Amino acid sequence: MSDVIPVTLLSGSLGAGKTTLVNHLLSTANETELAVLVNDMGSVNVDAELVADGSELDVDDGVAELSNGCICCELQDDLETAVVRLARDRSFDHLVVEPSGISEPAPIARLFTIESRVAALYDVDAVVTVLDTPLFLDQFSDTETPERRGTDDDRPLSDLLVEQVELSNIVLLNKADQCTDEELTRAQSLVGGLQPNATQIQTTFSAVEPDRLLGSDRFDATAIEELPGWKRALSDDEPEHDHGHHTEAHDGHHHPDEVYGVSSTTICRHQPVSPEGFAAVLRALPPTVIRAKGTVWIAGSDTRITISQAGPSVTATAQGPWIVSLPAVDREMYRSNRPDLPWHEEHGDRRTELVFIGTDYDEAAIETAVTNTFVDAEKTVSPEIHPFPTDDGEETVIKTP
Repeated sequence: MSDVIPVTLLSGSLGAGKTTLVNHLLSTANETELAVLVNDMGSVNVDAELVADGSELDVDDGVAELSNGCICCELQDDLETAVVRLARDRSFDHLVVEPSGISEPAPIARLFTIESRVAALYDVDAVVTVLDTPLFLDQFSDTETPERRGTDDDRPLSDLLVEQVELSNIVLLNKADQCTDEELTRAQSLVGGLQPNATQIQTTFSAVEPDRLLGSDRFDATAIEELPGWKRALSDDEPEHDHGHHTEAHDGHHHPDEVYGVSSTTICRHQPVSPEGFAAVLRALPPTVIRAKGTVWIAGSDTRITISQAGPSVTATAQGPWIVSLPAVDREMYRSNRPDLPWHEEHGDRRTELVFIGTDYDEAAIETAVTNTFVDAEKTVSPEIHPFPTDDGEETVIKTP
């Protein structure tokens, strides 16, 4: 056995089939000795008991269980302790981590990739997301959107599903038997638009050949910050570093994933938006837009705003001041440390930079709607009359299901 142990991170919503997948791997990966760490949100770790019942292992001997919290946040320290203890106390070939269905995958992946005692013992092999495909499709339709269960977080489930897909190396389109061919094609399109690099596998009852998941060596440490569909579209269409009043990249359209039937629209200008008008555009986005991300310059504000839309939910977060608004010494120091920062001679880093990803939506209509919200850079707007946050770190919900 190698000194560094490969680890597969599983993500997926509650009921998607992660525990079924773990049991399937335990019963079929005959050439690989697996250790499994599972986590549930309740005081009783139901998933750990299900894994133990479905295998020749028991909770004390083969499964390290964590309870009363989510291992990506409250139990981060316990997760670190558990995986270090596993590596010290047991001999095994591969670790599988199954967090709660409400866990966001990025913090867990970081634990295994940053310089730490965990990263010294383990090497992330792949991040695998198990999708409840019918539920996933429901998030991006006109039907009522199920709430995100098991958490006090008021964001809808669509946010979590998008985040899980965007970090994935492998996506299991599970419960494929409950979908029509047309629905499966649409699901593939949505996943492809969110994470073009992910391998997609259609499954029923999470049945997949173990060697398609274990030892795939798909994860790269840079994948935590790697380019999902929205980031890739923006990176291809960054504003030019010119001296004009504002720049719009190309014609505002970009089609990176035509094979999936997914298109994206990018809008990049060193120009502010009217907050009331822009909020109205966000609230009116059609359900066929599955993802929108970007940075927005709000007229009259020195606060940089980021926008995140997943399905029916849109949130805005205040990310601190624009660099150009800082005192000269601080501004120049920051720029010297970030030579790649897009900079306009007149407006500095202030810019509106957005991408919209979807299927069969009116790209021109969205581009026109956003363009119509652009205003003169000198326009002032009182923060009391618009919905966007002003304090660093503050998050505001612009649209809810």
